[in-house]
Amino acid sequence: MAETSPTETGVCHRWLLALSNTLELILVGYYEKNKLLFAGKVRAGLSPGIRRRLLTIFKLLSTARCPFANLPSTRSGHWGEGVTAEDMKDYIWLKAEIVAEIKFTEWTSGSVLRHPEFVDLRDPESDQGTPSR
Repeated sequence: MAETSPTETGVCHRWLLALSNTLELILVGYYEKNKLLFAGKVRAGLSPGIRRRLLTIFKLLSTARCPFANLPSTRSGHWGEGVTAEDMKDYIWLKAEIVAEIKFTEWTSGSVLRHPEFVDLRDPESDQGTPSR
């Protein structure tokens, strides 16, 4: 996959997803040097209707293995942005085949998205590019 930077508005168009058992949130990441790296937890933008639609799609993509090369985190972080080994037990992992548009304000110093919001799913073959840190 090609590597590109987030757009100036802070919207990245290609994110890969994992989800919590109840779809309270999704985990998103990006490819860097052929490794999928965790970039944050997304809760905003997941209305009940969107959650139902996503669950239908996500059920077809579940896998037993975590696709993120940089998980687990050693700690959950000051604002709970990390994912520890204990936290990982609560997630349903997805094959890295799905792409989402995520809006956010900036990258934190810990390389995590600040104020991420789910916008929509995208065609994985689109020319939007893959975000990089």
